[in-house]
Amino acid sequence: MPHPLPVRVAVLVSGGGTNLQALLDALHDSPLARVARVISSRADAGALARARRASVPTAVLRDPSDPAELLAALGDAQLVVLAGYLKLVPTPVVSRFRDRMINIHPALLPDFGGPGMYGQHVHEAVLASGATESGATVHIVDEVFDRGKIIAQEKVRIEPGDTPDTLAARVLEAEHRLLTRVVLELARRIG
Repeated sequence: MPHPLPVRVAVLVSGGGTNLQALLDALHDSPLARVARVISSRADAGALARARRASVPTAVLRDPSDPAELLAALGDAQLVVLAGYLKLVPTPVVSRFRDRMINIHPALLPDFGGPGMYGQHVHEAVLASGATESGATVHIVDEVFDRGKIIAQEKVRIEPGDTPDTLAARVLEAEHRLLTRVVLELARRIG
């Protein structure tokens, strides 16, 4: 019986692309999934250079709120991963990829999520709250920022003297592990 083809993963990005790089590295020779395209909301996103170095096709959205443009860019993707993508995904796109579109968030949702809660803003809010732990969350994307069903989380202990930068570095390591694991699990189900 022939092996099924790897699940085609589209990654949506807005920034430097370290989570994209973790996926590119982990899926490089995977029979389960491969990064088939990278789509950015910004032409200057560092993630685009990472994709090009890995010979992955890229696209830059002229209008991230245009569902037709985003659907065309996604093409034949079977799984969509938001990895540092800072735009709200239009409802028709969420509907088309219902339960096959995930996001990685640098905190333990449902806390510290929603509009404006990304990057350093999240880590500053976590530390200001007095929380004893933070971490990474992978969740299903729905029509509201950071509110879809949680698939998996990895906790990171907050250490005395942590700054937003030191916490961010440890959470990012957790994000890379968690995102890769969840993508491979979903690819097994989809494939």
